[in-house]
Amino acid sequence: MRSSPPSRPAARSELIADTAIDLLARRGLRGLTHRAVDEAAGLPQGSTSNHARTRAALLEAAVRRLAVRESQVVSMDELPRGEGPGELADGLSLALYRYLTGDPELLIARYELALEITRRPELREMYVRTGTAAFREPLEAMLRRAGSSDPGRHTLSLVAWCDGMLFSCTAGSYSAHAPGRDELRRGLLELLEGMLGRAPARPEATGERPS
Repeated sequence: MRSSPPSRPAARSELIADTAIDLLARRGLRGLTHRAVDEAAGLPQGSTSNHARTRAALLEAAVRRLAVRESQVVSMDELPRGEGPGELADGLSLALYRYLTGDPELLIARYELALEITRRPELREMYVRTGTAAFREPLEAMLRRAGSSDPGRHTLSLVAWCDGMLFSCTAGSYSAHAPGRDELRRGLLELLEGMLGRAPARPEATGERPS
């Protein structure tokens, strides 16, 4: 008797996790149940329970899959390796723009999970490791290469700026307006130049005449 292809269990687990993420975005945490995942995914009743026995296990699967899908929005390999604030602003504005315009449901699902981990300490470590830490550590290394005098503190400020922009334009008061990449780049450049202490552009570089 031939065995089942090894990819099938993985495909089903991804379907369950993707459906859980979709339900989190559309219905919130209250709408995420094993039965709801089965129905939304078109699976036989009990399939999700067989894969994730408890609600905590289902949330854990969603957190893991969310990290994978977010890494597909923008790869850390696409971000700059250079040392200037301009290059950093280029890469980060690309990442933010893709998050805002490509699949904002991922952000909404992450916000739902962020609130849930305040009530589930057992999920906090995984959430931080697959989300915040996965982004924070490479960012701190970039700022260190760019000459930051305090990479840890500057990373916190930069992450807070990015998180605030994403939330405001996805679920906050600016959710009706997704800024363009140029707009995001200008904001990031202002912040990065202030952090890194770079002098403003010379008048001849901007086309202005010195007074």
